[in-house]
Amino acid sequence: MEFKINSVPMAERRPKPEDESKLGFGKIYSDHMFTMKWTQEMGWSAPTVGKFEPLTLSPAALVLHYGQTIFEGLKAYPNQDGTINLFRAEDNCSRFNRSAARLDLPLLDQGVMLEAIEALLELDHEWMPRSHGTSLYIRPTMIATEPYIGLKSASEVLFFIITGPVGAYYPEGFNPVKIIVSEEYSRAGPGGLGAVKTAANYAASLLAEKEAIRAGYTQVLWLDAAERKFIEEVGAMNILFKIGGKVVSPPPGGTILDGITRDSVLKLLRSWDVPVEEYRLTIGEVIEAQANGTLEEVFGAGTAAVISPVGHLHYQDRTYEIGGGQIGPLSLKLFDELMGIQYGSRPDPFNWIREVAPAGMKQTPARESASTQLAMAKP
Repeated sequence: MEFKINSVPMAERRPKPEDESKLGFGKIYSDHMFTMKWTQEMGWSAPTVGKFEPLTLSPAALVLHYGQTIFEGLKAYPNQDGTINLFRAEDNCSRFNRSAARLDLPLLDQGVMLEAIEALLELDHEWMPRSHGTSLYIRPTMIATEPYIGLKSASEVLFFIITGPVGAYYPEGFNPVKIIVSEEYSRAGPGGLGAVKTAANYAASLLAEKEAIRAGYTQVLWLDAAERKFIEEVGAMNILFKIGGKVVSPPPGGTILDGITRDSVLKLLRSWDVPVEEYRLTIGEVIEAQANGTLEEVFGAGTAAVISPVGHLHYQDRTYEIGGGQIGPLSLKLFDELMGIQYGSRPDPFNWIREVAPAGMKQTPARESASTQLAMAKP
């Protein structure tokens, strides 16, 4: 498809953040966005790169009433040679289409989606932060825009992509987080939307997360909706456990998101000959492993946080300290390896990196910190 490029004049572009240690996550946006429309009659049309600005929607738009919307999250990283690395972008595009199919939204040509991302990087590459531990977050989204009050699939849809510089997802950075097991609420049930990146999937977790934060915890660990005993995932990431020398991961399925970072972790572990098992682990097994001393590490894996060690786990009015509340050696090794691949400082044996070199981009190397661990810690 031929894109229409409406570049924002230099005089109208916003100032870039000066202190990259204070980027936070999801608060700052680049100058441009990509939009493309779909109708049942015409299919996809009007692919445009233009100014980041508010959307205009009818108050009767289906997305506002029935939640027909999906999204993805991926990152672009500053390469050591000054170019840009996209990490497993093709896999994000594939998952986006799986989400679209589940929500009865139109599928996207993955080549068009990748081209749109690269077009944004071409115009907004100066928004790429250069400090180690930072990246440019990319958020593709699809929403049902047809004005209609009544339950139906939309015949008019908008696809858009926005980007913005980010730092650490959690305030703790790479320091261990505290999580609490939810016994009152459920995130997703069999046959529902748990495996899909859709707004309703995350809206269901908001109240529990708010209550967890008030109680001093970072995130909620979800159990299955039917029996409340099988571990599923944490609100913003998949969860993994190292028990007795092997890593156990609840398998993705109808209620658990098929995490791309999780898949990357499992591939790395198997390449290192670390024993890995995927099965429906119960919270009882985890507590028993903690009691008998075989629970060595717990960590989350997700695009936003990459690897997030868990130092404390709260369940049934008791808090368990994991690994002395410290970062585990396997968590640290995975974090360093993934970050090294993403930033281009380590080999990419799985061909996960898609390198982008925008025209006119200044070849400014990424700035390395003295320690990856300290780079991701809270300033």
